[in-house]
Amino acid sequence: MSFAWVSDALVSQGGKRTKMSHPASNPITSWEINDSLAADFDGSLSGLGTEIGTNSYNMSEALLALPVFKSENLDTGFQYILGAATSPAVKMNEETLTYLNQGQSYEIKVKKLGDLSDFRGKYLKSVVKVCFHERRLQYMEKEQIMNWKQTRPGERILDIDIPLSYGLIEIKIENECLNSAEFIWDPTKETGVYIKVHCISTEFTAKKHGGEKGVPFRIQVETYSYGEDPKILHCASCQVKVFKPKGADRKHKTDREKMEKRSESEKEKYQPSYECTVLTEVPLDQVTASITSPSLSLKNNSFATLAQSFSELSAAPSPIPHTPTCKSSSSVKNTSKDDDSDSENSTSSKKMKSSSPIELSTPSSSMKGMALTPDANAAEVTNWLQANRFSSYVRIFQNFTGADLLRLTRDDLIQICGLADGIRLDNAMQAKTVRPRKLIYVCQETDSVYHAIYLETLMKAELVVKLAALYSVGPQQIRELYCQGPSGIYVLVTDEVVHNLKDQARFLVEAMKYFHLFPKLKAAIFGIPFQSDDDIILAVDGFLTSQDKEFFKSGIEAHKLRWQKCIDTEGDYVEK
Repeated sequence: MSFAWVSDALVSQGGKRTKMSHPASNPITSWEINDSLAADFDGSLSGLGTEIGTNSYNMSEALLALPVFKSENLDTGFQYILGAATSPAVKMNEETLTYLNQGQSYEIKVKKLGDLSDFRGKYLKSVVKVCFHERRLQYMEKEQIMNWKQTRPGERILDIDIPLSYGLIEIKIENECLNSAEFIWDPTKETGVYIKVHCISTEFTAKKHGGEKGVPFRIQVETYSYGEDPKILHCASCQVKVFKPKGADRKHKTDREKMEKRSESEKEKYQPSYECTVLTEVPLDQVTASITSPSLSLKNNSFATLAQSFSELSAAPSPIPHTPTCKSSSSVKNTSKDDDSDSENSTSSKKMKSSSPIELSTPSSSMKGMALTPDANAAEVTNWLQANRFSSYVRIFQNFTGADLLRLTRDDLIQICGLADGIRLDNAMQAKTVRPRKLIYVCQETDSVYHAIYLETLMKAELVVKLAALYSVGPQQIRELYCQGPSGIYVLVTDEVVHNLKDQARFLVEAMKYFHLFPKLKAAIFGIPFQSDDDIILAVDGFLTSQDKEFFKSGIEAHKLRWQKCIDTEGDYVEK
């Protein structure tokens, strides 16, 4: 069978102030004093990253340039600035406190200090997370987050506002990591990530009466080298409190009014309010201690998916509970079916199993790959979810029928399950086929209608099977495929040829049947190396002596008209 073609810049640092010295023996004129003051004043302005005559300046850039915010070691220094104002009701010797609104996007400006020449063409990986500030809650962090997950199914504590973020190479958000997210960024370019915190501080306090005081959180950013063996380079954090929408604005107003009522001497004991919050550095030995716990290991660093990641879970027990942190994509795939109950403590697991027996049902293998139908009942929906690797959402949809689930829009599913699983669930519900890697059109010479052939593996065997099914023949009947090349030559089709076929190319298909005068003889001596004519005679004689009379009789009667043509073609006569 044959085919025929139819047709940056380095980050500049603020200049330092210069001191002018004058010998005591020489008199200083007023002109010299004025010149020295002017030069020193210019240097001070350049240290703020602005110029004389500039009408406006960027507050975050000005803060970055101030010496008080600079790391002593610029070679390993990083700076993170949260775009939210600090509270004016914080004493001078206390850490700053920042108020955030629930669900509102806030920018974290990420910057690498010092000489960036060694970082050109290299990436860094940063992990931003929401942690508890109080030591008491830090030891109970895992239980607190799991309880929050049960009351707010399908929601996250921390999200990244992807459309607003800039300068990011890749963003990784895992469903198991409700309170953290990670991103890859280029240190030689301006980078900013916008975060949204969905939990409020009062959700983790004892609900005994109204007006309870919310617990403070910490926004923490950890930066690692990006490669096969990632190492932590820097960590910084700040103290925040999260209020319901508009609550942070009201709290700021209340604090300002309280400060206005204080005397001037009392006001001096409190910090001024800044428009931005600079994250303070955290000693790496404290961060390393938490990294070596089972929830975080930095041996695997692959983003092959969007692929994919940060770490794999270790089986070693931990003396204290810790924050759930991101697992690698491979570990997520391996544990997504069974880790729903293992990820919780034993008490909550027992409660879940007793209250939700539907979750223990074993999915039928026949449901895998099947489309969800509107007439499916709740039990069939549960089996379908488990068979298609959505077992973590069985409890959410345990009372949904097929019609209920199919009524949900893509946006509804993303809101319930998150971005990645929401899109995956929508694709599974709509039974969307895998996008083919190549599409070709074939048509017989006697036909004017083309047939589409979708290729997924780009292998010759796949093309043979689909051509055989199209023209109702067995795949074994197609011995070879040929593609007509330049000057009408025939090119043998191999896997490489199929891989390099032009997408949406059109082909005319012609079937060629081969008739040999002595097909049995040809098959018998095929592949035998002959050194002389005598070897050929011996092989033919051996074949003929092994045949019965019926063989010779049928050969003479059926092929007597082809003898001369066979002689002319030296025994390899072909009739089309």
